[in-house]
Amino acid sequence: MDRKNCGGDKNRPSRSFVTGAVALAFLIIGYQTALFIHRAASLRILASTPDTVYVDISGTEAALPPSASSSGSVKKESVNRRAEVRSTFTPRSCMNFPFDPNTVSVEDLKRLGFSQKQAASIENYRAKGGRFRRKSDFAKSYVVADSVYRRLEPYIVIPKLDLNSADSAEFCTLPGIGAYFASRMVKYRKLLGGYSDPEQLMEIYHFSKERYDAICDLVEVASPPEPFRLWSLPADSLKLHPHIHNYSTARAIVLYRENNPASALTVSGLAEAGVIDRETAEKLSRCVIR
Repeated sequence: MDRKNCGGDKNRPSRSFVTGAVALAFLIIGYQTALFIHRAASLRILASTPDTVYVDISGTEAALPPSASSSGSVKKESVNRRAEVRSTFTPRSCMNFPFDPNTVSVEDLKRLGFSQKQAASIENYRAKGGRFRRKSDFAKSYVVADSVYRRLEPYIVIPKLDLNSADSAEFCTLPGIGAYFASRMVKYRKLLGGYSDPEQLMEIYHFSKERYDAICDLVEVASPPEPFRLWSLPADSLKLHPHIHNYSTARAIVLYRENNPASALTVSGLAEAGVIDRETAEKLSRCVIR
């Protein structure tokens, strides 16, 4: 039988018609998907960033195809979307001024551009014992966007810890310094009469250079130490200094100063005379001596 004469084939759509129908369906679906993504993206910009961002979609109609722009329903949807965005976003003013992230108030954080929720999050972190030791620590906070940090970084001021006034609890806040080393730092400060150089921390037993390097940018000698009266104290007092240790060395220092002119009373002079060794002389040279 000839297939051309088959009655069933007369009602079957042609191949070109089917192809056109499928293409039209994909075009409609694609257009609707594009509209949905555009609308979702406009709203998500506001919700995703903690920085102050204002999204103006007043030009939405101009961005649409001419045929769509002329549609009253599309225009109405655009106006409604603008109203929705503006109703969910309240612009915040931003100010720049020096601040310490460890002590700045919630109100000042809001003046810096943070929302009430973001400022409260920073305050909650501090209340739980959190501390920003370096500027980079503040940047790691999840409520501080990269753009916000770049704007505020020049204004962040975190005071260094004064080795001569901090207590053991404050020393414990330093990285790698627990209760043991904190107490040793306080004890050694008392023996020295105060630190005159941060590197004196490495004179503490087991206080390695690696440990010192981890905190050297966080500490300083802000208040002056009590001068060590090397050229006037009696031997009984000299021996108490951590760099002299014993009575025999202290007595030798007393004899040296009694038998030499004032111009020779130097730490290097003691080393040259063999009264103290070079290592002791190097440590004593870091002290404030009179």
